[in-house]
Amino acid sequence: MRVGLVCPYTWNVPGGVQQHIRDLAEALGALGHHVSVITPADDDAELPPYVVSAGRAVPVPYNGSVARLAFGFLSAGRVRRWINEGAFDVLHVHEPAAPSLGLLACWAADGPIVGTFHASYERSRVVSVTAPILQSALEKITGRIAVSEAARTTLVEHLGGDAVLIPNGVATERYAMADPLPGWPGRGGPRGGDDAAPGGALGFLGRMDEPRKGLQVLLRAFEILGRRRPALRLLLAGPGDADDAVARVSPELRDRVVVLGMVSEQDKIRAYHSVDVFVAPNTGGESFGIVLAEAMSAGAPILASDIEAFDRVLLGGRAGALFPAGDHDALAAAAGELLDDPARRKQLSAEARAAVRAYDWSAVARDVLRVYETVALDHGGVVESGLGA
Repeated sequence: MRVGLVCPYTWNVPGGVQQHIRDLAEALGALGHHVSVITPADDDAELPPYVVSAGRAVPVPYNGSVARLAFGFLSAGRVRRWINEGAFDVLHVHEPAAPSLGLLACWAADGPIVGTFHASYERSRVVSVTAPILQSALEKITGRIAVSEAARTTLVEHLGGDAVLIPNGVATERYAMADPLPGWPGRGGPRGGDDAAPGGALGFLGRMDEPRKGLQVLLRAFEILGRRRPALRLLLAGPGDADDAVARVSPELRDRVVVLGMVSEQDKIRAYHSVDVFVAPNTGGESFGIVLAEAMSAGAPILASDIEAFDRVLLGGRAGALFPAGDHDALAAAAGELLDDPARRKQLSAEARAAVRAYDWSAVARDVLRVYETVALDHGGVVESGLGA
């Protein structure tokens, strides 16, 4: 099958949707399908061979964040040419309601179209005003996928229609084993005791300058916990202003905050294996939480805010501990309890590894292919899905 994937957000800045598309493309390729991805990207960006640039992205406020999107004559022309040359059996558009390449692709395409909805957000004036414009594109989508119940609810309530629920995928084997980063003992290292200062390591991965990712909550909790545990360290990874993040911590604690900034895929995996507790302090706006699935695959004990998406992925607290979203005092208390309870951390690690199997791409990609097959057949096509009997 020839599949065209449309990414709404720039490939130059890591994000959950971009990673979803990359992993789906590689999973489909491994099953023998021809896959091409079009995405906003700088023309001189280093891209995988299956990725095509639709032109440079511009920052646009979207869903409580600043998304880097592409929408204009240059992008429209490149999308149209990519579709014409690709001769795709199925076009798979991600976040088709975002003002980016997905809309352009829907307007330009005539064949079978599948749309995946990732975002969860409250109804807004912008959504109300743009809904009529979106409908001309969305009505061409004949197969709809939502990555979570929250994303499905957003689709149903704000845009109309329904969707099949297929969760985000994660390449679980990729994250399963890795050495800790240099200078970090990993989860098997010492945690303090009678002859050592109480220590341990907390970890965070996300955009540091985006409030809904909750770094500000974690830093306030670290202020509390760091004074009680003289050897506690905090490992931060992700795009954003590293100096600003460190400046938000009291001077006497700053030398215990290590900021990696943007990291390679390899170092990201190693980071998950370097900390005792991985913290996801997000305050909202998440429909799934791919970062949780990655940490679960690595077997990291997780402490996450109790937003709906995280609660669902962590099985109500069985595969990871939960704390009230935005409550830094509760975060500090829960993190301290986990750091002092190796048996509990071991249990959470085992439960996480078991629970995340449901999200492995080996299963998720086949579910997506079934949607492709159905949509293609509805359009009168006869395609080989590669699913077997």
